[in-house]
Amino acid sequence: MHDLTSIVVTLFLIMDPLGNIPVFLSILKDVPPQRRRIILMRELLIAYVALLAFLFLGRHILQILNVDQETISVAGGIVLFLIALRMIFPVAGGFYSDAPEGEPFVVPLAIPLIAGPSTLAALMLLQRNGSGAQWELLLAMTIAWLLTAVILLAAPFFYRILHQRGLIAMERLMGMLLVMISVQMLMNGLSRFIRG
Repeated sequence: MHDLTSIVVTLFLIMDPLGNIPVFLSILKDVPPQRRRIILMRELLIAYVALLAFLFLGRHILQILNVDQETISVAGGIVLFLIALRMIFPVAGGFYSDAPEGEPFVVPLAIPLIAGPSTLAALMLLQRNGSGAQWELLLAMTIAWLLTAVILLAAPFFYRILHQRGLIAMERLMGMLLVMISVQMLMNGLSRFIRG
């Protein structure tokens, strides 16, 4: 159960739904209000399918690459650390400020905002790292995705309550938590390497 909670929290932090609220609202601002929820639900489902595909194919990709568990753990720690740094110190203007006009489809809402390279890499790393069985990873991914979906579907509400500054503060806090998880993952990999 402890592993499941840890995986859910890690994936949820990487998906960063609170940090994505302003981006989602900005991309959907020109879409008629009655269409927004439909588009958002469609994009969430596309993202979930992409996550599922990567969850079941990720193991085979790593087997082909013949990567050791210690390497995966260290690489995972470094990747998560870089993601956390981006959350704490975001790039000016953001990555998605030049999104195409009109109704979004797949890009950028489903991929890369929900099922981005960071989330897909984390799934692959958690899978190879031996963090739970396949069903446990599937359950953890589904719970993290559901929490993300609930927050993004309620984006206008959260924006009214927290405002821009509150959302920024929450994203920084989530980034700090992800730093701790990434350092732990890195230390686990190094200690396994030293013992081996």
